[in-house]
Amino acid sequence: MKTISTKGAIVAFAIVAVVAVGAYLAINNTSGHDGHSASSNSSDSSSASNTSAKFNDTDVMFAQMMIPHHEQAVEMAQLAATRAGSSEVKALASKIEGAQGPEITTMKGWLKDWNAPSDGSSMGGMDHSAHDMEGMMSDSEMSDLESKSGDAFDQAFLSMMIEHHSGALGMAKSEIADGENPEAIALAKTIESTQQAEIKQMEALLK
Repeated sequence: MKTISTKGAIVAFAIVAVVAVGAYLAINNTSGHDGHSASSNSSDSSSASNTSAKFNDTDVMFAQMMIPHHEQAVEMAQLAATRAGSSEVKALASKIEGAQGPEITTMKGWLKDWNAPSDGSSMGGMDHSAHDMEGMMSDSEMSDLESKSGDAFDQAFLSMMIEHHSGALGMAKSEIADGENPEAIALAKTIESTQQAEIKQMEALLK
């Protein structure tokens, strides 16, 4: 029987050692860099997501009330396309529709993300039905506006939209003061600045 030389034994031992070290490194690498970076990254992402999702009852009520408020403004603006006599009124109405339509979509998305109803029903113990939306026109006022055309429509539209915008300003100010969600507060500030400027424009157009 042949005996294994000392040199051969050393080579064989070296090969076994290399294989063992390789296996150890492979096993440890499956847990991620330093063995904890994967969980650390997950924690960081979760923290960022939680921060961006912060909201309170004021944010919810702002969206729930501003959506129908915007929807009525869009309805009024659409009437102007075929009934207004002044090109300036038509241009203003088109601007209002173009701005508030996308804002409605944005706010509906927030309510979906917040798991809040879009119909203004109660959330977190708050009864939204108890809050009247300032500046909203009644059904009879909307019907009266729809029946007008030319200069009569322009005068009625401008007067009603000034009142409507004034109501929106009140809701925007409440959101800015008491809201928590950064995106909702930013939209409220946009509504405030835009509609204040439009009120001045409409007041100048009124005869």
